[in-house]
Amino acid sequence: MSVLLETSLGDIVIDLEVDQCPKMCENFLKLCKVYYYNLNAFFNVSKDFLAQSGDPTATGTGGESLWSWMEQQQRQNKKSSSESTTPRYFTPELLPKLKHTAKGTVSMAVAPSVEGGVGGTGSQFFITLADNIEYLDGKHAVFGHVVEGLDTLDKLNDVFVDESGRPLKDVRIRHVVVLEDPFPDPPSLLALIPSSPPVRPPDNSTRIAEDEDLTSSLPEDVEESIRREKAAKASALTLEMVGDLPFANVRPPENVLFVCKLNPVTRDEDLELIFSRFGEVMSCQVIRDKKTGDSLQYAFVEFDRREDAEQAYFKMQNVLVDDRRIWVDFSQSVAKANKVWSNDPARPPAFKKGGGSSRGGGYGGREDLVATRRYREDEDEERRGGYGMVFDVEGGRDRDREKRRRVRSRSPPRRDRDRERDRDRQDRDRDRDRDRRRY
Repeated sequence: MSVLLETSLGDIVIDLEVDQCPKMCENFLKLCKVYYYNLNAFFNVSKDFLAQSGDPTATGTGGESLWSWMEQQQRQNKKSSSESTTPRYFTPELLPKLKHTAKGTVSMAVAPSVEGGVGGTGSQFFITLADNIEYLDGKHAVFGHVVEGLDTLDKLNDVFVDESGRPLKDVRIRHVVVLEDPFPDPPSLLALIPSSPPVRPPDNSTRIAEDEDLTSSLPEDVEESIRREKAAKASALTLEMVGDLPFANVRPPENVLFVCKLNPVTRDEDLELIFSRFGEVMSCQVIRDKKTGDSLQYAFVEFDRREDAEQAYFKMQNVLVDDRRIWVDFSQSVAKANKVWSNDPARPPAFKKGGGSSRGGGYGGREDLVATRRYREDEDEERRGGYGMVFDVEGGRDRDREKRRRVRSRSPPRRDRDRERDRDRQDRDRDRDRDRRRY
């Protein structure tokens, strides 16, 4: 009478002592038939001692006999709340002549009795991993021996375990095949046999899965993709810490287009007129150098609806604008999501009108850029300093004249400056003559 255990380390064939231990063998065989041991883990492995399994909870405190399991299943089917009348454990058949003398001896784990004497056994069993383990004789009931798969026991003996004896990588009984069963099935057992084996481990383990290979390598392109994704997450977290991103998982807006390869003469009004045929344009900004006012030949176009931005993305690619074929893509900038400007150590809480910070302006964290405006009345005259989209020569001259007047009013008169310079020269000559006379 044999049972085949298909484990994650290999197959094990067990011959049962059905003549000498009929009750324990019947309990074990019928539990195998109802898939009770499928996906059970070896939760206790002691090197050169034993490997224990048969507990669905993998804690060493679970498991029950066949007859207790049958009554529990019947009560669940009937949705009965009555207490169980069948004990969880049954009395094992401890025979003095069946001892743990050979490697591969299979025994039922006997729970100690609360009242003393012989304890009970349920579903837990163990397999010895060495010869002559006399310590277990008389304490646990032998009911079988391993006849095939001793090499699998050697692999089980060499697994790495934690401080509690459980393997770090799960070793499980994947499936159990009953090769021969001499005992008739109880009348109510056939109705309780599941239609298919379980597909999930009953203990909900969070350890390394038994089918997970830690030494396996992914394809090179997949590993490169994973590496780039991890590097991007690390970089985003760093940018969040220094203030360049409002938060690491920020995403760019889907209604903003990035337009580049522009002609330097192209204005934001021109782009707005061109892109407005796809939908309502909320803003259109050509980015210019702050000092020279020259176009940097790229711009941002913000639509009211994402669908309009998508249509403009497909229609405006490589379109000729002012004798230049432009390039259109979705914007990856999250500058508008920032509540503080990037690269600004002070990170002021308030900002001036027009997109600049209280420390002197800038665009997107760069002090040498300025965002153009759609209307001149939105400009801050004091911050603008006389430069704008439209020339105003007279106004600029007046402001420059007033600035020079204020500088002259704060500086000392020229006569006083000359007198102070002559006094310093005389002091230096006097000190030089004194040094010459001394030497």
